[in-house]
This record gives sequence, structure tokens and C-alpha cells, in this order.
Amino acid sequence: MSLFAPRMSCIKLSPASLLRSQVQALRAAGRDVIALTSGDLDFPTPDHVIAAAHAAALRGETKYTTVDGTQALKDAIRLKFQRDNNLDYGPHEILIANGSTQVIFNAFFATVDAGDEVVVPRPCWEPYLDQVRLAGGNPIVVPCAQNNGFKLRPEDLNAAITERTRWVVINSPNNPTGAVYSRAELAGLAAVLLRHPSVYVLADDLYEHIVFDGRHSDAIAAVEPRLKTRTLTVNGVAKSYAMMGWHIGYGGGPANLIREMVKIQSQTTSAASSIGQAAAVAALTGSQDLLSERAATLASRRDAFVARLNRCPGLSCPYPEGTFYLFVSCAGLIGARTPDGKIIETDRDFAAYLLDTAGVAVVPGEDCGLSPYFRGSFAHLPERLAEAGARIERACLALRHG
Repeated sequence: MSLFAPRMSCIKLSPASLLRSQVQALRAAGRDVIALTSGDLDFPTPDHVIAAAHAAALRGETKYTTVDGTQALKDAIRLKFQRDNNLDYGPHEILIANGSTQVIFNAFFATVDAGDEVVVPRPCWEPYLDQVRLAGGNPIVVPCAQNNGFKLRPEDLNAAITERTRWVVINSPNNPTGAVYSRAELAGLAAVLLRHPSVYVLADDLYEHIVFDGRHSDAIAAVEPRLKTRTLTVNGVAKSYAMMGWHIGYGGGPANLIREMVKIQSQTTSAASSIGQAAAVAALTGSQDLLSERAATLASRRDAFVARLNRCPGLSCPYPEGTFYLFVSCAGLIGARTPDGKIIETDRDFAAYLLDTAGVAVVPGEDCGLSPYFRGSFAHLPERLAEAGARIERACLALRHG
């Protein structure tokens, strides 16, 4: 009899976690590795946020909070939803968790049963799929090609929905492609969802403030208010305020769904950090000027790094509309031979070649559900990005074709 539950054979460790460990091991061995794999920003957590956490600790706010979060943070989240998204949620329609990942986990575990289906546009953040599998469900992936802007089309969504569909995931701005759905595009998807009243919508808006070229990230429940009663709007402070390690995520949704999600959380991690919640209050209620300032900084880095990579033979990189990721096609390098005679057969081969010969770590597109691409972060200082681009170009030039 196996020690492990059968469900464990259906999931794997997060690819990003594996790459992080690999990079750390190489650095410990003395290698200079530029890691373009991380979901971390290189910006610091704002000073006033750190000060608020310090003050909370000095006041003795170091005890457990209620499972679903403090009233102070719920009030701040309610104001945030009203201010940024034109959404109104009551206190019992909000859950605060240990990061947005846990919000999603709670939702799937509270609702998905054996054989239920969750529609996930792909390329995507792959943990969606394994969380569905852990809950006993079946992820139904819908390919979203580059010629459609890596976005889900209404006709493809309609074809994917069956009588077993419980959820449709919409992630905008999208990890890994940086695609941002316009208001009109969200309205087109909403029109399909209105025809399927038993289907819930998981709107992952974690990167909402990192958008470029005058774009705005809209919440689908605001675009189509009739969907609000079956939409879970997921967000957090990680990306907007460079608070990745604080692990504070939240969700707004119908009270009956939130109630069941709280039950799941009470039996897993319980409440989020009291100090982290105090910090999140300061982030959400303080000055929001840094959001546009940091987005502008990232846009400048994006422009420079995309131009640099597009000078690399065999690579093709579109300009992402949001996030801090590039999703780069390496189709022009498939079939090429490395200096030591190995053939680049997949994007995973190319990522391994970059790490081995150039000391640059990227996420293979296979791990995001679309090949032959790779994901690279541009949340680094310009000089580090310039060095990464130079290393990648040298690696591409060293490949032999034919």
C-alpha cells in the first residue's frame, strides 16, 4: 500500500519553485546567474507600509485574527474595490487569505467535486490546473494562440463549457503572456457566461495595476453586473505594492461562497498574518501614486528589453500589455545545434541551454502550456536586463542551423 494518496500522482511541484531552487544552488556554487524566472518585483515595499507593520507589532497586534481577516483590512478592501473596480462588497463577501493562491485554492476546494470541470485559458499560471486536480476536478484547457493576442475568444469559451463546468478562469493581466482584456473583450466573454447561469467566474486580477500604453484593467463583474453574484474577484497586495513575501491576498464574491471558503481556510492555514494584514491596510489606504510611477518604470524596461531580444536571431517577442513578463517565441531556434552538438528540440531544451551556457534562467513555455516559447521577467534593473540580453544574444549566435 502506497504511503501517498493517489491524487499526489496528478500534481507536481510548481515549475517556478523548482527553478528558484536550481538558481540558488548554482549561485551557491559560485555561478553568476541572472534569474528571469521569478514573480518578484525588484522594487522595495513602500516605507509607510513597513512603518505600519512595525507600529502594529509595537501595539501588540501579534495575536491570531479572525479566520477571514481583520475588520480594518476588510474595510480597506471594500474601499479599494469601490475606488479601483466600481464593485461594492459587504464584509461577509470578503475573505483575506495567505496570498491570492490560497484564495483560489479555497474556492476550488469549496465547490469542485469529482468529475467537475474548470475551464482555463492557456497559456496560464499552471497551479490553476493542479489545484483543480487536487480538488478532484478536471481542468479543461482552451488554447489561446498569439494571433489572437493570447486571449480567450467567446466562441472558444462557449465550445468549452459543458454541463459539468463549475468555473471559468479569467486572468487579466495575464501571467505569463501579459495580455490584458479590454472592456469590450470582457463583455464578449460575459455574454457567453450569461447563457450558462450555473457557471462561476474566477477573475484573477492580481496584476491589475501593472498595465501599459494607457490601458486600464477592468473587473468582469463591473463590466457585466449580472455576473457579480457568481464571480469571485481575486486580488492581493503582492504585485501592486511589491509585497510578495507578506502573503496577503483577498477575494470578493457572493456571501454563500465566501462562507464555505472560510471553512476551508479554518482547517488549513487559518488566518493570515496579523502584521501582514496591518501592512496591507496601509498599502490600500495610503497614497496610490506609486502605482502609476512603478508601471511607467516597468514600461520603460519592457520597451528596452523587448527591443533587445528581438535583435537575437531566432527569437520573436511581442510587447506585453501588462504584468512584468515577456512571452518570447523561440520557434526560430528549434532544430538548431548547440556548440557541443546537442539539438534544440523544445523550448525546455533552449531554456536549459541558456542556463547552462549563458547563466540566464527563464521559464520554458511548456510549463505555461504553450510551446515553443519561454517566459522572462523584466522586473530587474536596466543594467541587469542589458547583461541578460547580451548573454542571450551570444547564446543564440552560437547555435548552428542546418
